[in-house]
Amino acid sequence: MKQNSHCGSIHFTIKYDFQTQTLVVQIIEAKDLLAKDWTGTSDPYVKLYLLPDTKKKLKTKTIMKNLNPTWSETLKFPGYPYDKIQKRTLHIKVMDYDKMSSDDPIGEVNIPLCDIDLNQQHNIWRDLNPISKEKMKRGEILLTLAYNPVTGVLSATVVKCKDLKPMDLSGYSDPYVKIYLMYQNKRVEKVKTTCKPVTLNPNFDESFTFRVPPSKMDETHLVVTVMDRDQFKWNEKIGSVMLGLKSGQNEMEHWRDMLSKRRQPVSKWHYLKSDSSDV
Repeated sequence: MKQNSHCGSIHFTIKYDFQTQTLVVQIIEAKDLLAKDWTGTSDPYVKLYLLPDTKKKLKTKTIMKNLNPTWSETLKFPGYPYDKIQKRTLHIKVMDYDKMSSDDPIGEVNIPLCDIDLNQQHNIWRDLNPISKEKMKRGEILLTLAYNPVTGVLSATVVKCKDLKPMDLSGYSDPYVKIYLMYQNKRVEKVKTTCKPVTLNPNFDESFTFRVPPSKMDETHLVVTVMDRDQFKWNEKIGSVMLGLKSGQNEMEHWRDMLSKRRQPVSKWHYLKSDSSDV
């Protein structure tokens, strides 16, 4: 076992099944994870990607209040021929689940698969590297979603934002939020909030409704973008988030919760990203 970094370390195995063309990753355990909660602990889970692909994401269960969690979970990436899998990088990201805000990053590891012999199974300990804060510097947005399948009404409420990236020389922004209703990746409708001048922590509490029949919900998503209004030049994008069945893990969970809790409003914090494909 390698000496821990300040983020902790993670234990996992990698093997490649040539017959089924499947990369098999077992997430075993982590040690000495960084505490992210005020209680001095974390609620860790692990997300996996095969970069540069970011649409396919796998995730372990969450272990509550544990800096030395054991998962022993096997996750599989099927459908990768040998010549293709060698061009991928296994990205392992340890996150801290947060019920009241966006999940916090603990650390990450990248394993270029061209650097290991896929004819053998590998049992690996790796130090976690601090996750780049660049993606997290754009701020967060609190959104409330609700869907009524009887009336076909999709409701979206922009509640507030916090810690937005300053876009003006004053060190502040003049934020407003625009929402695109998308169907089959085409824009159907656009709405926007009022602008809140000179703030990085705006409160909006503005709601919008869209007509979406249940038959179209699987191919419908929302693109929510926080903008900075500028009187002297083009308005600038601060960050965005995409919510739907094909979005990121946190966003997809919000969408699924909305669909399963019919007519009940479901609120969730989301990190703003430079674009909706950010890992």
